[in-house]
This record gives sequence, C-alpha cells and structure tokens, in this order.
Amino acid sequence: MEEKLKIVEQRFDEVNDLIIQPDIIADQKRYIKLNKEYKDLKQIVDKGTIYKELMANIREAEDIIADGSDEEMVEMAKMQLEEAKEALPKIEEEIRYLLIPKDPDDAKNVVVEVRAGTGGDEASIFAGDLFRMYSKFCSDKGWNVEVVSSSEGTSGGFKEIIFEVSGEDVYGTMKFEAGVHRVQRVPQTETQGRVHTSAATVMVLPEAEEIDFELDMNEVRIERTTSTGPGGQSVNTTYSAIKLHHEPTGMIVSCQDQKSSHKNLEKAIKVLRSRLYDLELEKQRQADSEKRKSMVSSGDRSAKIRTYNYPQGRVTDHRIGLTLYDLSNIINGDIQKIIDELMLAENTELLKASDDII
Repeated sequence: MEEKLKIVEQRFDEVNDLIIQPDIIADQKRYIKLNKEYKDLKQIVDKGTIYKELMANIREAEDIIADGSDEEMVEMAKMQLEEAKEALPKIEEEIRYLLIPKDPDDAKNVVVEVRAGTGGDEASIFAGDLFRMYSKFCSDKGWNVEVVSSSEGTSGGFKEIIFEVSGEDVYGTMKFEAGVHRVQRVPQTETQGRVHTSAATVMVLPEAEEIDFELDMNEVRIERTTSTGPGGQSVNTTYSAIKLHHEPTGMIVSCQDQKSSHKNLEKAIKVLRSRLYDLELEKQRQADSEKRKSMVSSGDRSAKIRTYNYPQGRVTDHRIGLTLYDLSNIINGDIQKIIDELMLAENTELLKASDDII
C-alpha cells in the first residue's frame, strides 16, 4: 500500500503544479478536469498521511517494547501499539476504496426520463409522484432541475417527463434510481377500495458532452412544429417545438418546453447525445459481464428495483433486500438513506473485485 500511496503522491504534486499554470487555467475544460482529479487525489493523500503516521507509531512502539529498558515507556508503547493497530484496518479499507478507479461518468450531470408503465392513469399519477420525489431530493442537495419535455396524463401526473439535473457528482448518486419502480395502493379512480399495482420506468443517462460522444448532425433530421398543449400565444403559434429523428437508430427526441426554437433544439440535441452515449456505455457493460454482475447500479432496465407499498407504509429495494417503513418521507424526497445502502453494497462488491490493485 505504501508503494501505491507514493505513486498517488507523485501524481498529486504534478497536478498541483499544473493547475496554477496560465495555459491550463485558460483551457477551461482541462482546468475543470484537473481540478476534479486534484480533489480526488487529495482525499487519498490526506488518508495516506494518517496511514503513514499510524505505521510510524507502530514501528516506534515496537522498537521501545523490543528495547525494554524503561518499564514506564514500554507500558506507554504497548498502549500506543494497541491504539494504532486498532485504527489501522479502518484507514486501510478507506484507502482501498479511494484507490478503486472512479467511473468518470459519476461526476457528470444527468438526463432523467420517467415514463408511466402498466396501470393506466394511476401509472401516470405515480410517474408524477416520482418526478416530485426526485425534484425535492435534488433541491435538498442543492442541485438544479430543469424540465426538457413532458406529456401530461389524463388524470394528472405524466405519461412521460424528461428533465436535466446539474450539480456535483450527480450521476454517481442518481444512477441507482434507474429501473422499474412499482407502486401498490388504492388509486384515486378506484371505487371499490381495492389495492392496484402500477409501475413507472426511470432511465438515468449521464449527460454526454461533445468530447464524450461526437454526434453527426448529418444523420439527424430536424422537424420544427408549433407546440401543443397549454401555453400562451407565443408558445402555440410559433414554430418553436423541435423533434429530432436520428436516422441510424430510429431514435426520436422532442422538446417544446422553451419558447425559443434555439433553446429547444439545444436541449433536444443534449438528450439525443446522452441517449446515444448511454447506448455505447451499455455495449461496454454487456461486453464486461463480470463487472455488470457486480454493479448494483447497472442492472437490467426492465428489472423491478423498488416497490412503494402504501397500505403498509413500506418501501422495499429488491436489489439489496432493503425494507424501510418510512414511505411518506421517502416519497417526499428522503431517498438518500436508500442510496447510501446501495452505494455501500456496490462498494463492497468493488472492493472484492479490486483486491489486486493494492
């Protein structure tokens, strides 16, 4: 481990020198990337300092005990040795986790797509509940949420809603929400008081920049139309709505939430690029089946990941068998405790898979 820490310290010193260079500061993309690397490396260096102090304490205590000439010093050394050996495993595990190669996508912003599944009007209402849950969660974390496009349900909620979330390390947190969410409750439209089961699908796409995925606009057909649905004169009478057709994949992206055609086009391109980038990532995950199996956050999108049971006030995450009887708080945005457990499960798997890096 000490050898690995030495390599990290060397790179930390290099990055520390680079980020104060005028040409680096002038290149914003490189500067931001190096700043992120600096923060990540600093975490390891700080933990490494504690680790080295503990190792030095152990060696010093062992030398005093081996000498044995001063009984009082030997007793103090034994206490020092016990304390250091007790603290060592925890700091070693923290360093081992920090040394795991980070997914570069974890730091990205995301595009989230929530779609009503089985369950008719109730599924649309549930999709609306999920959107509000994520909006509250993101707001509490200081992240910005911006709707790209939406299609309202006939009885409320959304048949589909696409929104962007921007902030710090958004994908690394939100990726755990991808999959099928199921709700069990008595729908507003149910007259017999029977519990129904409905579902909604959540997709979480890392926001792709031009440097991640080069979108060939020659393969994209742009269709401009007037917006549909509620809105003022300028929304419904101008050709501001955008529909993109990606010819090679048949993928279609629509955006009409902005009054400006230019802004709608910009948002639609961002969603299309992120979807295509996610397709490439999915191919990589499929190719690396062993990694896929070990990752909590990259399971089959058609898999049921969580159930919200209203009669019992229960939320169950099926990936890790976690059940919490706190549905009202969770549906109001308090999902961090679930994400923390999912992160812990994934990190445990990653540590098992990466023992050879130390």
